[in-house]
Amino acid sequence: MQIIRTIVQILILYVFYYMGVFVIEVTHLPLPPSIVGLLILVVCLQLKWIKVEYIQDGAGFLIGFMTLFFIPPMLGIIDYPELLSVKGSILIGAVIISTLFTILITGILSQKIGKKEMAMKEENVRGEDTLESNHLHH
Repeated sequence: MQIIRTIVQILILYVFYYMGVFVIEVTHLPLPPSIVGLLILVVCLQLKWIKVEYIQDGAGFLIGFMTLFFIPPMLGIIDYPELLSVKGSILIGAVIISTLFTILITGILSQKIGKKEMAMKEENVRGEDTLESNHLHH
């Protein structure tokens, strides 16, 4: 059953990708369709039109295989030794700095989201305790 759920969740993610493809074809925006699809997904998650549980296992599965998508670029570097020159080292430095920046921002946002979720859970627990105590006193 878990396998079927994961496949369905991956299909849901593909639907968002193809929604991005459709938007790009209609509007001719100079953006990758995957980014537009991801933005549509984020909006749907924020508006609570789709729950995280609907895509969580499928997204986790795809993230588990993400390293495979980086192998072809690494093999491409071997074919272009000029990337190991001064200009190439500047490029590699820019990639490293942008990667570290992305990791930093992701970590900060993850901590803020985690704190917000903990506050919401504590608020729910307090609300339940208040309801129970009011119910006991009556």
